[in-house]
Formats: sequence, C-alpha cells, structure tokens
Amino acid sequence: MKADIEAANRELDEARDTGKPCPPLRGRLLPEGDVESAYRVQQLQARAWQGRGERRVGAKIGLTSRVVQEAFGVFQPDFGVLTDAMAVGDGVEVPIDRLLQPRVEAEIAFVLDKDLVNPQITTADLIHAVDYLLPAIEIVDSRIAAWDISIVDTVADNASSGLFVLGTTPRRLADVDLRLCGMVLEQAGEPVSVGAGAACLGNPLHALHWLAGTLARAGDPLRAGDVVLSGALGPMVPVTPGAAYEARISGLGSVRTCFSKEGSA
Repeated sequence: MKADIEAANRELDEARDTGKPCPPLRGRLLPEGDVESAYRVQQLQARAWQGRGERRVGAKIGLTSRVVQEAFGVFQPDFGVLTDAMAVGDGVEVPIDRLLQPRVEAEIAFVLDKDLVNPQITTADLIHAVDYLLPAIEIVDSRIAAWDISIVDTVADNASSGLFVLGTTPRRLADVDLRLCGMVLEQAGEPVSVGAGAACLGNPLHALHWLAGTLARAGDPLRAGDVVLSGALGPMVPVTPGAAYEARISGLGSVRTCFSKEGSA
C-alpha cells in the first residue's frame, strides 16, 4: 500500500481537536513498518504547531526500554518534538480534558548549552554540551484509540507526546550517577512505578548520544538551550483524574504534577 501522509496528518489533527482518538494508522493510512513515512507525518504535525506560534524547545526520546523495543519489534528508540506549549510548571494542575488518554512516566531531562551539529559525536562531546540535569515527568498521550499502537503509529503521533513537567533543582552531570540513580513515582504517597537510569538504554546518556547523532545526520541538530527528555526510568502509569504524582530521582530531587478531577469549564 502507498502511504497517505496527508490523511494521517488530518486524522491526528482531528483527534486532538475533538478529543476523540482515531483508529490505528498502520495498515490503513501508513504501511506496516514504514517509519520513514511516519516521521513525515510527524514533521507535518510539528510545522502546523509552529505555524500557530508554538516554539520548538527540544525533543523527547521514546522506546528506550529494551523490553518495549522487543514488544514493538524495533531495535532503536524513536523521537518527537517538544514545544513551549507542552511545558507545564512543577506542581501546576493540568486540566484532565486537555489530554485524551494520559499516562505519566519519570525521566531525566538534559538541558544543553552547546549545539550538537557533528553526526560523529563522542561521549566527551556530549558531556561538554550538557549544561545541567533536571528531574522530569513526561505526560505521554496517544491520539490512537486504546493505545493500540505500533512503531508507525507512535512516531506519526509525535512519539505519543503530551505534556512535560520539569523540576526546579538543576544538577551538574558530574554529580549524578546516571546509570544507577534510582527512581520512584508515587501517587498519594504510594509507589506506582520504580526504576533506575539503567532502564533507559543502559544509561540516559546513551539515549542522548543516539538522538544527537540521529538529528545531526538529518540536518536538524540539537541546539544550545534545548531540553531533551531522555526516556522512561520505569513503567508508565495511567493517569487517574484528580490524582497527584511525584517522581523522586536519587541525586536529582523531585518533581510533581497533578490533574483536575473534571474538565475545564
């Protein structure tokens, strides 16, 4: 089958506008396994947001867990665009009807102070380019009904992005053991997800390395000031309306998000 990029883009737009998820795109509008076409849909989505005045502020990395990769039958992560409209303040209540099928996951965010334009980037280059780290909660979402997604669906849907929350306790890279740092995500004081940096491609810095090289080769490199969400440190958790979630990451501090019980008026 031939990819219908425009139709896939329209269906995702309609899902966002109406709050009603669309059927899976794979095998219907996009061929199974056609990741290249899925990224073309993602690019259309991002251009439309920027046309509405949203500003690109970084990127998110998904599919960083080996278990999840095996489930999707892929062997590398994916990525999506972050804009300023997706940013939510630490502890600020999110209207539940702003999202369709939200889930939360704890991550480490890198904030850069140098451009990463060389596709042959080294680990030393990366370390030199990271300004600081922050604890983060990504509020992932899917415009695909019942989260029935393949790699094609999630890539087209901007890597199932929703919103993101950054903590306010910046830490130097040298002060945090990225591989061994433990994470607990709590709801009402009870753990709902636990993990560690090693769950993210063995080390979140590996995920950043993959993204920096991938975007540099594509001619759209990471830039100074960009925020990069490096991938989940533990399982994602479906959001309960009215609930609050706090992620604690050893060496990085904590970050909190909460949701309204009902939609905004």
